[in-house]
Amino acid sequence: MASSVTGSGLPSGSKVFTTLPDILFIPEFIFGGLVWTLIASTHVDPPNPLGWVMFVSVFCFVFTTIWFLIFLCGGNQSGIWPGLDAAYHFIAVVFYLSASVVLAYITIFTK
Repeated sequence: MASSVTGSGLPSGSKVFTTLPDILFIPEFIFGGLVWTLIASTHVDPPNPLGWVMFVSVFCFVFTTIWFLIFLCGGNQSGIWPGLDAAYHFIAVVFYLSASVVLAYITIFTK
């Protein structure tokens, strides 16, 4: 029996703007830029943990931009892309959670 799904199932081109998971790229760009602004304008001692938070923010913002452009250009149609997509988002979640733990630690113990 033939499958009705063709390709990898990931949208490409302008379809990126019409699917729910992929339209979340837009708020990710906006909030990624806000994180940069807020971290860069904050003075906290010690500054080293904020370096990790800034790295996570910059890494995820740049990688999301590259990822979005790959999806927009249609380069994501081979069979390996769904796994790469899930792996990237898992790494981003782990990075953001670790950054939030660092910020919570700084907030609690600097009072």
